[in-house]
Amino acid sequence: MASYELDRRGSHYDDLRAGTIASTIANANRNSKVRKEPYGPLDFMTWNELGHPETERSEPILLADPVAQSNLLRSMVFPKRNG
Repeated sequence: MASYELDRRGSHYDDLRAGTIASTIANANRNSKVRKEPYGPLDFMTWNELGHPETERSEPILLADPVAQSNLLRSMVFPKRNG
């Protein structure tokens, strides 16, 4: 925590480091005939908008029914689960 107080780097840098490791492993095992361009760190950080400029910002979906809202959230977080 003391280090964070000095230079204000936190989880974003940790995520970038993890993405770098993941992209290195993926590039080492990449089939260059199938995927011509190499992977980058942001390819493994799906929540990072810098890595996916084609995504648009949209308004949140807010439902009046709390149970329906919970079901919607659950289906988005766990898409392959039933119920």
